[in-house]
Amino acid sequence: MNATTATGVAVGPRLRERRDAGRKLLVPYVTGGVSADWTDYLRAYADAGADAVEIGLPFSEPMIDGPTVQEASERALHRGVTVRGVLADLCAARVDVPLIVMTYYHLVAREGHAEFCAALAEAGVRGLIVPDLPLEELAELEQATAAADVDLILVAAPSGAPSRLREIAARSRGFVYAMTAMVTTGERAELPASAAEFAARLKAHADLPVLLGFGISTPEHAVAGARAADGVVVASALMRGLLDGATPAESGAQVRALRAALDEVYG
Repeated sequence: MNATTATGVAVGPRLRERRDAGRKLLVPYVTGGVSADWTDYLRAYADAGADAVEIGLPFSEPMIDGPTVQEASERALHRGVTVRGVLADLCAARVDVPLIVMTYYHLVAREGHAEFCAALAEAGVRGLIVPDLPLEELAELEQATAAADVDLILVAAPSGAPSRLREIAARSRGFVYAMTAMVTTGERAELPASAAEFAARLKAHADLPVLLGFGISTPEHAVAGARAADGVVVASALMRGLLDGATPAESGAQVRALRAALDEVYG
């Protein structure tokens, strides 16, 4: 598949345009296939003011997912969810925000780089995050994502050397995903004080938007994280609500509260 045949809303142009207009970016997460009505959460997020949506592909051996996202992934796998099934659901659930898939390299390699990226584009997915693939092994996947017009979004960790952070900033597409700390995903009582400083360091290297994730759990966290970053990614707090029975409308209300807090402070 080449760039002219890809569908969906492009990640980089949409997020850059909104950032440049002064908007703080909000990217909520949902685990693909976690429930029969899981795509209704995509629509609810978009309606509530999400700038893009991150979709996790269920995987049995996650490396960076904390207990909440692991539980969501296990629930999806118990439902018999597959990569192709998630993408088929997305084909039938177009939403007017960029869609980004987060997955582990095993699932990409099993399909084949070109085939996997072409399938993403056909489903309207225009961003890909593969957090367990090191920079030194990215080249083939970079070529496949570029051919499919899918942005390969790289994750930056606070432990990274300055030279490595510069390379991540240079090679990432769409946005740079900055970890708040060297931890797995999960709800937290407070953000590390170092998160803002790390976001500021990354922004010095990147023309792309820099978004903070890992532990952004409340509107107050979102406001604090966006002070130095261009926006935030919210995953476990939303998935905990969903796992505890939150409807799409109720999860949408969570996203709306995050959006309102960002707009009140930075709008």
